[in-house]
Amino acid sequence: MMLHRLFLSLILILPILSISAQTPEISYSGKPRRYVIAEIEVTGDLNNDPKILANLSGLRVGQEINIPGDEITNAIKKYWDYGLFSDVKISAARIEGRNVYLEIYLQERPRLSEMNYIGLKRAEIDAVNDKVSMMKGSQVTPYLISRAERFIKNHFVDKGFFNTEVNIVQRDDTTRVNHVILDVYVDKKEKVKISHLAFEGNEEFSHNRLNRIMKKTNQRKKLRNFFRTKRFVEENYRNDLRAVIEKYNEKGYRDAYIVFDSISRNDDNTVDIRIGLEEGNRYHIGDITWVGNSIYPSEYLSYVLRIEKGDIFNQTLLDKRLFMDDDAVHNLYMNNGYLFSRIIPVDVRVENDTVDLEMRIYEGDQARINRVIIKGNTKTHEHVVRRELRTKPGELFNKAALIRTVRELAQLGHFDPEKINPVPIPDPDKGTVDLEYNLEEKANDQIELSGGWGAGMFVGSLGLRFNNFSMRNFFNKEAWRPLPTGDGQTLALRAQTNGRYYQAYSLNFVEPWLGGKKPNSLSVSLSRSIQTGVSSRYYPGSYGYGSGYGYGYGNYYDPYSMQGDDSRHFKTIGIAVGLGRRLSWPDDFFTLYNEISYSLYDSKEWYFMPRTGYSHILKLRVMLSRRSIDNPLYTRTGSDFSLGLEVTPPYSIFSDKDYSTITDEQELYRLIEYHKWTFKGGMFKPLDRADKLVFTARVEGGFLGYFNKNLRSPYEKYTLGGDGMAGYSYYGSETIGLRGYENNTLTPRTRVLNQDGSYSYMNDGNMYTKMTMELRYPLTLQPSATVYGLIFAEAGNAWSEFRDYNPFELKRSAGVGLRIFLPMFGLMGIDWGYGFDNVPNQPGASGSNFHFVMGQNF
Repeated sequence: MMLHRLFLSLILILPILSISAQTPEISYSGKPRRYVIAEIEVTGDLNNDPKILANLSGLRVGQEINIPGDEITNAIKKYWDYGLFSDVKISAARIEGRNVYLEIYLQERPRLSEMNYIGLKRAEIDAVNDKVSMMKGSQVTPYLISRAERFIKNHFVDKGFFNTEVNIVQRDDTTRVNHVILDVYVDKKEKVKISHLAFEGNEEFSHNRLNRIMKKTNQRKKLRNFFRTKRFVEENYRNDLRAVIEKYNEKGYRDAYIVFDSISRNDDNTVDIRIGLEEGNRYHIGDITWVGNSIYPSEYLSYVLRIEKGDIFNQTLLDKRLFMDDDAVHNLYMNNGYLFSRIIPVDVRVENDTVDLEMRIYEGDQARINRVIIKGNTKTHEHVVRRELRTKPGELFNKAALIRTVRELAQLGHFDPEKINPVPIPDPDKGTVDLEYNLEEKANDQIELSGGWGAGMFVGSLGLRFNNFSMRNFFNKEAWRPLPTGDGQTLALRAQTNGRYYQAYSLNFVEPWLGGKKPNSLSVSLSRSIQTGVSSRYYPGSYGYGSGYGYGYGNYYDPYSMQGDDSRHFKTIGIAVGLGRRLSWPDDFFTLYNEISYSLYDSKEWYFMPRTGYSHILKLRVMLSRRSIDNPLYTRTGSDFSLGLEVTPPYSIFSDKDYSTITDEQELYRLIEYHKWTFKGGMFKPLDRADKLVFTARVEGGFLGYFNKNLRSPYEKYTLGGDGMAGYSYYGSETIGLRGYENNTLTPRTRVLNQDGSYSYMNDGNMYTKMTMELRYPLTLQPSATVYGLIFAEAGNAWSEFRDYNPFELKRSAGVGLRIFLPMFGLMGIDWGYGFDNVPNQPGASGSNFHFVMGQNF
């Protein structure tokens, strides 16, 4: 009897507490008793600190619990709720009096060793990995596996693979304890395409018009949809349905809605879509009243709104004129400090087809700028950023100034223009606002390594351009990393050579803020070129034409085919100093640039007039320009115009010489005189809502004039045609590209009598006109690379005499191109152009031509 009682007592006192993955409940017998937890020990194959795991249970040493009781059950449930364990057990290791020693056994879920994708390409794997975000070493739970399957499938559904199947298989990693490998099997199937798209109930818009409105959802059998997407993507489809309703709203059908839309699958992996529409009535604008306005009178607000009684009710236009356009009504308040103002349009009466609107305005108080915070300028010094700000502490908040500041910061070129993000942080209680400019530095120093063909030779170029240089730290050794940077100055070094006969060197320095207080720029440039001649070689009885250096009727003289001849040379030295100033009138987009320069040309037995002697050019250059583009790399909006004049002293006017009788070239061309006029203009306009497809139109022209018809300048002329890249300096001439034609083939030539009685043909482009239209579309606008494609049409021509000038006699071309901007190398590109017009005396100059572009953007 005593043994029986002792056995029963042991059962009551020493219960075994356990839980399994399948039945999370405690098995016990007997009456619950009160115990004190003396110790908690966590066991199992663990990757985490046992003390931290013990705390997850919610139990603590010294706590009184019932055994059996809810405390143990709740602790076990907590472990399961975390989802990190595949097995949980809690037991009493021993009991001493009222003290219980608990043992918690945990089996952690396995960790990820590797994910293998089967059925995907490398680029697809990279894209999927970014979305799945399962890192090696992370725990693998059923939720994460199902989440990964869902993300992968949704990714390919968005790409048009509507029937994608994803299966993730888990297997043990035999090389690591408690680690698994996930094999992800992806079968994308074929893309689901749209076979037929039909509409019902539409009267205002035709079926074809509605099909065009649904830009991402269109049927494959339409020829006009050849270049548009034809896959069915659920998200795009829903967006297109909203676009249809928005288009109806713009036409006054504010009650239009989708009655039904049905999607039926076909056996050929396509779908048919039927959409039912209820257009409703077309509404017009009735009376517009303004309530709550005290700053601006109602008549002025109505004038700015530019929507009148009787106009079709266009909700999109109404929103643009109230809030979105640069000159929108709300911006009147925002540009005058009323950051907290609101405008609420309310329909106060809808009768028949007329809607009366009441514009309820809450003006609030003006907000002043408290702090301006600059973030992200890791290389550019803060004063370089702050001097471009149009929003300064203490001033009234001004939305237009905020937008202009973003434009100015983009023009610097030191930051990614797509990521310049100003964030207003308002404080209504104090009536102030903090402005935080978030910037992201981008590399903008450039290396040029290029080659070009000109004047019968191949010329290689090497250039270094540092766009964020710091001259004041030039002698600071600690600032050389590898060069002193951060002050926004420009230092450019360039060298050209063909190895032996031609060398050219140039150095340019620009300080955009001379003195650091006003946007007055200082520019200094130095240049030096040396070209030596070659021994003569004649081909009797030949006739040549070309660039005009040494070509005659009776004999063809090839100056570049034989060995060097140091007895002939053409050398130049140039120096220029310029000052630029930002104007405040007519607006502060205008700048005025003044430059004075001196050039010395040294000829010796050369193939160009003067053949022997020195020529001096002292000139003043004045340039008035207005530049309001939003982004120098991929311009979407704005304009860029410039009008320039170069003029030398009119020496002949103050001389009593009769230049018509002078035959000595040295005397005739010792002091060069001319006046030169140039004009360039371009406008940019986005054509889509995303501001990606951009249309640009440009026009330019130039005229080289003289003060004395017998003393015309042999320099500073225009060479037209080709890619516009001057691989070789044509003696101070300006190279103008016109795609679709070979280089320099559109430049007129003049016959010149040589001293030996023969004739030469020389470039003589004294005026030109060029017009360009382009459509551009970006492929990527990342800071590491800006890439866009373009379609162009061009027309232009050059003339020698003003009497021959005919703006309608232009050489036409069209083609396609690609531009790539890499921060280190600058802008590069390739164009294919087709010239439509024949060029006199230049067989083969037009037609199909490829052109390589480097360093040109306008």
